[in-house]
Amino acid sequence: MIQIKNINKSFGDLHVLKDFSADFQRGKVNLIIGQSGSGKSVMTKCIVGLMEVDNGSILYEGEDFSVMSNKERKEIRKEIGMLFQGSALFDSLTVEENVMFPLKMFTNMSKKEMLDRVNFCLDRVNLSGRNKLFPSECSGGMQKRIAIARAIAMKPKYLFCDEPNSGLDPSTSIVVDNLIKEITYEYDMTTIVITHDMNSVIEIGDNILFLYKGMNWWTGTKEEIIKTDNQEINDFVYASQFMKNLKEKLKQEF
Repeated sequence: MIQIKNINKSFGDLHVLKDFSADFQRGKVNLIIGQSGSGKSVMTKCIVGLMEVDNGSILYEGEDFSVMSNKERKEIRKEIGMLFQGSALFDSLTVEENVMFPLKMFTNMSKKEMLDRVNFCLDRVNLSGRNKLFPSECSGGMQKRIAIARAIAMKPKYLFCDEPNSGLDPSTSIVVDNLIKEITYEYDMTTIVITHDMNSVIEIGDNILFLYKGMNWWTGTKEEIIKTDNQEINDFVYASQFMKNLKEKLKQEF
């Protein structure tokens, strides 16, 4: 579990995060939605320590990450898996070498142990036998799954996903969504997903947070987001007439 308590982050006169608090549950897919510029990326960077908060606390299983030493933070980071928006695979490395990269960097595993772990992770994302391919030889959906395999290679407790469906067609997006959901439940991870994909919200959103002007404006489940009367979230999620009609239909189902 990750708890955020009253954090603030400013850049000069620009106050990006404003007394922000949230709980991200273990074993749940926690989705963060909001308009561009609402503070989603800054918040994520603060949580993983790429940016320092001005004040407030970030708690990993009750331990305050914001006041930890560099050595203590390094141990927490070993338990974090990252899925970047553009997959961020190394073009010059094979699929196998990409997934093995964090194992080489942060463990003392033997070559056989690393290869066994790589093969396990590739099998888990349905890419067995693709070890020697290069990213350029893989489709966008395959690249996302390779990136997921790399993200879980270190058996993380926490998984951060930045726009995992960006650039994917609808059917492939569903595959990636289901995979994220499955591994979250299977490994009991605290998963945080930044997304603009409303299909993801409805399909896999166990806990949904709407970030508005740097504040936690609304939190709820995928069932509750369909029924909410919150004006700002309705203006964002159900902006088009198609989405308004869809909401009315879903309300009847839920």
